Amino acid sequence: MAARHEEIADELRRAIGREEYAVGARLPAETDLATRYGVSRGTVRQAVAALTAEGLIGSRQGARRVVLASRRSQSFAELRSFAQWARAMGREASGKVVAQEYLPATAEDTVHLQLPHGTPVLHVLRLRGLDGEPVLLERTVYADWISPAVESIEPDCPSVTQRLLDDTGLVFAYGEHVIDAVAAGARDAELLGVRRTSPLLRVRRVTTTREGRPVEWSDDRYRPDAVSFSVHNSIGNNALARKTAE
Repeated sequence: MAARHEEIADELRRAIGREEYAVGARLPAETDLATRYGVSRGTVRQAVAALTAEGLIGSRQGARRVVLASRRSQSFAELRSFAQWARAMGREASGKVVAQEYLPATAEDTVHLQLPHGTPVLHVLRLRGLDGEPVLLERTVYADWISPAVESIEPDCPSVTQRLLDDTGLVFAYGEHVIDAVAAGARDAELLGVRRTSPLLRVRRVTTTREGRPVEWSDDRYRPDAVSFSVHNSIGNNALARKTAE
């Protein structure tokens, strides 16, 4: 049986998901929430702390909490895999390998993965879903040193990141992301269930180990009605860099 603060956190997640508390709105005061749920302020603080850790709400001492993101927003404040983010939002992630093959590293692969030209690297096209709904296509190229471990993972594994951690101890530590929009081609449209030329949110990313060794680079394409992204910054820390479109 879930602890009371976990039940309250789940109720608040659902309320945020229903936009009873919209992005930018303030949550009720701790005393009001404690009265509503018939618990102590300490129990409310535990529930609020869980939502803060997930990036749903912001925390500032002496001020009421502000909603930062809806349940379908993904923040770049920390590096999370798709499955880890979905689980934190109370959603069920799925994955299915559509195509997988070894190809010689192209010039683009050599730049992103720091490998000699022509090195065999594993290309994987994976369809990802939220609660059974297709929302994302990942075109990922894995470095040669990790490709065999990825190849051995079952095609419907919901979290490759977690499986690689369990099997090899690999930790995805750093990520660089470039965000733009592209039109859906015929294959993307069919797999994602959208019309051809529909706009897709594209995130190109390179992920490395703690030592800076490239693990993968990927071209991820999201249905725009399914997921949004948020970047939280301040005067002392700006995680978002603005660039002209290439």
